[in-house]
Amino acid sequence: MPPTKTELMLKGYGLTTAEFTYHMPDYAHVLNTYTWQEYDLAPDHPKLFKFIEFWRDTLDGALHSVRFTHRKMLSSGEWRNVTGEFTLH
Repeated sequence: MPPTKTELMLKGYGLTTAEFTYHMPDYAHVLNTYTWQEYDLAPDHPKLFKFIEFWRDTLDGALHSVRFTHRKMLSSGEWRNVTGEFTLH
């Protein structure tokens, strides 16, 4: 079973969002965009670079550019286990 998003975030993963600008296969002068999101490890971004390799090897639209951002949503120091909850009125 794959790890949950919370488990990935506790291991240091963060949400990586990439915008791919590529040439349309049938219309080389027309650019289109594709947005990709995945939990990935900064600064190496292995999943992002694996997807870029897949794109170059498999898809027909040649890449023009890739812009990406990374946001670490949670770190192990920010997480705490709550064992109880009190509700007031």
